[in-house]
Amino acid sequence: NKPIGYVTTASDEKGRKNVLDLIYEDVRVYPIGRLDMYTEGLLLLTNDGVFANKLMHPKFEIDKKYIVTTDTKVTRQMLETLRNGVDIGDYITREAKVEKIDEENLSITIHEGKNRQVRRMCEAVGIKVMKLKRTKYGPLNLGDLPVAKYRYLTDFEIYSLNK
Repeated sequence: NKPIGYVTTASDEKGRKNVLDLIYEDVRVYPIGRLDMYTEGLLLLTNDGVFANKLMHPKFEIDKKYIVTTDTKVTRQMLETLRNGVDIGDYITREAKVEKIDEENLSITIHEGKNRQVRRMCEAVGIKVMKLKRTKYGPLNLGDLPVAKYRYLTDFEIYSLNK
């Protein structure tokens, strides 16, 4: 469960805290995909390059679910635009699953992984992101894993991701 304030990289030329600083194992691992420094949540780490490449390859279209906390009054039109694809400057996003949870929170599920994509999508339709948290990656749920903690995947979870 990546905390805010950590970069998702194996090393950082600027000396910032990185997610590997949170790992207390004698094994070399690296992140599968990225979460920006200001996003918290589910991040997979591995020592298996084939597994990592498969999970990151766009052709597999693995869903990633985020909870967006905002202080913006989100309209039906904003939701529809997010669902149908948004021009984020250098790219038009594919369709997304977007649900309003309550007045402050949205659920956004995408299967792409463009740089800061969810933040840029929200910004493009006028939604200010106050907090962003990834809660699901494919069949995996973050659940109640405490921030800055990690756990090993079960054999079934690895099997499910490989499927």
